[in-house]
Amino acid sequence: MTRVACLDGLRGLAALWVLVGHTMILTGLRLPILAQPDLGVDLFILLSGFLMVFQFHLRETKEDWGKPATWASFWLRRLFRLAPLFYVLLIPALYFGPAIFADRTLIDNFLGAVPQAPARYLDASITNIVAHITFVFGLLPEYAYRTPLPDWSLGLEMQFYAVFPLIILLQRRIGWIATGIILALGSIAVVLALKSAGVHYPMPSFLPLKMHLFLCGMLIAAAQKASGKMLVAEFALVAVLAVLPVGEGDLKHRIVRELLVVGFFGLVHWQRVVVIRYVSNGLGSAPLRWLGDVSYGVYLIHLLLLHRFAAWAIDAFGQGLSPLERFAVVFPAVAVLSYALAWIGFTQIEERGNALGKRLIGRFFNRNAGRSTSAEQIAAP
Repeated sequence: MTRVACLDGLRGLAALWVLVGHTMILTGLRLPILAQPDLGVDLFILLSGFLMVFQFHLRETKEDWGKPATWASFWLRRLFRLAPLFYVLLIPALYFGPAIFADRTLIDNFLGAVPQAPARYLDASITNIVAHITFVFGLLPEYAYRTPLPDWSLGLEMQFYAVFPLIILLQRRIGWIATGIILALGSIAVVLALKSAGVHYPMPSFLPLKMHLFLCGMLIAAAQKASGKMLVAEFALVAVLAVLPVGEGDLKHRIVRELLVVGFFGLVHWQRVVVIRYVSNGLGSAPLRWLGDVSYGVYLIHLLLLHRFAAWAIDAFGQGLSPLERFAVVFPAVAVLSYALAWIGFTQIEERGNALGKRLIGRFFNRNAGRSTSAEQIAAP
């Protein structure tokens, strides 16, 4: 298998979920689950873990994961997947930070929300810029949430990519189930140590806070090579990992995460069930493939637009609109512009960045290391 049909649509729906959730928050509309954009990010994380192992399986006969050169080519592929569009959008995010902060202050005052920290919007210091360009910001609590972009998850992704070759080497020695258990227990220990030391991340940008969800995705991919009791054991472990009380989130979050993980496991492994097969194929349809293509751009771009439109709606109509009416005014405008700009970003920046990365890998490592797979085009941010 070189492609899983549902992946494109799931990525597209995850980005849409984040867009809808943030729009609800900034327009005062509160609907269960939909108004929780962090759950959409959790879906991205689940898919990212799956795709890294899925791609590893596609490449393992062509690349020697015991060699540092293979790790370097992997890291370079991931860098050129995430960095080009992020670097471009970091410029307007920092430049317009004061204006976005003014809009957010207006919104928060109107909705009676907890005020945002000014540093998130106003810090254009060299230290903050360097921390984001190098992607180390996710490790640092004071810089993990310090631009108007929802980029905390990018720092998290880069940490996952950094340790992924080591995870592959570990699972080769002790298997996926033992690896999953060890990493989950290690993450819990780190999180408890941070809590004991009084270290708090404003967003779960530190890998141990989300390692259990990455593991869920990795184990679902690894289970493609399992059968019988081993498949059942991997499913059971995935189900347990999904609800670990790690990081932030109440019981509702854990229940939704469980449903996401079990549902994704079913889409991948229970294709013999007719309904599941139809749903999976539907998620791979052309419109949803397009949503998957632009999902990274939509994820990064939408907040740069959303604050201005939400502030405008409040300033123009005030209490004259209900939260639902305010959402109905703001969401279509933000969605249309976000998807249009994301398509431009995908064709003019993301694809060219991917192509440049592959050329560099082919030049400095080997052609097979730089050659793309069909799955690589839908790797999660």
